[in-house]
Amino acid sequence: MFVFKQVGLFDFWYWMSSNLLILLSLVFVLDKSNGQEILRDLREKALQKVFIGILAALALFIVFYVGNVVIRLVFERAGEGIQNVYSFKQEASPLRIGLLMLLIIGPGEELFWRAYLQRRFGLKFGKMAGFILATLLYTAVHVATGNMVLVLAALICGIFWGWLYMRYQ
Repeated sequence: MFVFKQVGLFDFWYWMSSNLLILLSLVFVLDKSNGQEILRDLREKALQKVFIGILAALALFIVFYVGNVVIRLVFERAGEGIQNVYSFKQEASPLRIGLLMLLIIGPGEELFWRAYLQRRFGLKFGKMAGFILATLLYTAVHVATGNMVLVLAALICGIFWGWLYMRYQ
């Protein structure tokens, strides 16, 4: 998906969205307990989780804002890596990207990486091992881009979101 950014009418954003929908469909068909667990999780302290989510988004924004400055000082070619992340935008409109991120990609990634994989790994190997395994896998899928700045960002996000899931699930 990262390598083939455009195939026919499907650009990166449509590929990512459709792949997530297929993955999640398989998860829900093959593991009925996962859907029940997600519904149970959504019912518990929903308002608190929304508030934590907003604070977490703000914290992650600050981390990446500061990280942008620091990484450019430490690695002279980091700016190029950061710019390459934005090349995934391609010809897609900001509205389409925003809607896909809000409605499919953001929730879909959390449902797959945290609510499914991290939870399953946690049940099998223990919470901390599940957190570490899910984070490493989440980071590893970004290696195909060849963009180490994106891989580092994925590692940071994987740690951050994985810890939040482990702490507040």
